[in-house]
Amino acid sequence: MRKLKLIWDFRGPDALKIAQHHEIHLKDYIKSKKVSTKITGVDQPNSMHCLAFMVVKEDEMKAVRDDLKPHRGQVYSE
Repeated sequence: MRKLKLIWDFRGPDALKIAQHHEIHLKDYIKSKKVSTKITGVDQPNSMHCLAFMVVKEDEMKAVRDDLKPHRGQVYSE
């Protein structure tokens, strides 16, 4: 089963703090909805752009997408 990385982008001087906080909510969602993949994280491409992400199996993507409305997604490779 293919895995997808759902991404939320945050920009500005507080982007890192916002992305870190958003990751907490992603972890809470994973627990409450019993999402099978438990991979989340925060990346900081530069000082004014950060992103929070979670990885889901392709068959779970539509439900998560509809609930959480990510900004974008891509195929996840480990």
